[in-house]
Amino acid sequence: MKTSEEEPKLRLRERPVQSVTVRIPEEVLDSLGQVANARDMSVDALMRYYIGQGIRQDLARLFADRMFDTTAAVLARHLHSEEEVSLILEEIREAASAR
Repeated sequence: MKTSEEEPKLRLRERPVQSVTVRIPEEVLDSLGQVANARDMSVDALMRYYIGQGIRQDLARLFADRMFDTTAAVLARHLHSEEEVSLILEEIREAASAR
């Protein structure tokens, strides 16, 4: 049985922040307010959440693209048939998009 001392603790570290000004259409800001209220959070917190989520998705996509390009380069070095390389890369694309 775990004691309270063994329970994992959430440790948030302070990070430097910078203020920015963003011009947003009023109806978008109204929608953000509705969603924020439904989630019981502030509009600022919701915007930070959306930005963070989008950045993580984009970074994951960039990493996947880099891995795919590296895979293609390695295959091209080791296989002498361009057709074989293309077939393998197409199979990888199909398998990745099926997930």
